[in-house]
Order: sequence, then C-alpha cells, then structure tokens
Amino acid sequence: MCNKVSLAQIKEDLKEIRYYYSRKAHFDNAFKQIASNDSLLEKIQKYSDAMGSAPAFLYDLYISLYTENCTQEGLANNLGFSTVHINQKHKELIQFLQNKLSEGGN
Repeated sequence: MCNKVSLAQIKEDLKEIRYYYSRKAHFDNAFKQIASNDSLLEKIQKYSDAMGSAPAFLYDLYISLYTENCTQEGLANNLGFSTVHINQKHKELIQFLQNKLSEGGN
C-alpha cells in the first residue's frame, strides 16, 4: 500500500524548492563553506525525478515557476495564455506530482 502525499505537503515542498532556486548561487557558495543541506537536495532530486516523465507543458511549467522563479501571471504573458489557463495547468501539475510521488511511496 502506498502513502498518498498530501497536496499541502507538495505545495510546501514546492515553495522550498522555489526558494532554493531563487537563491541557488548563494546556497551553492554556502555549501562550499559549510555542510550541504542534504535533506533539501534530496527533496529537489525527488521532485526532479518525478518531473522526468511529465508531459511537456507541465515540465515547462515546473521549470518556469520553480527553477526560474517566474510568476503564473508572468508566464501567462510570456506564453500568450490567460492566467486562468496557467492556473488550471498549475493545478494539473500539483496533481501530477501527487500521483508520481505517491507511486513511489514517498
């Protein structure tokens, strides 16, 4: 039996991942001076692995929102979609991650 990862947990994890990427240079520099944050890096890897089988649009959405720190509104403008469409796709992304992460029993 697998454990279903909660939507709340995924949202919290994504906030942390986004924060890491928004300050990646700072973190990478700090990791040279002090111990790396292995739990954070494992979380990032777990989500990266899950995204490896995502449909192209969801993959792009994850990269744009969480590794490039783009807002949903900014992404909608860049891609020529409505913010409602991007919000709907973001919900699909969260659901995709819940399904993928729950498959692995994480």
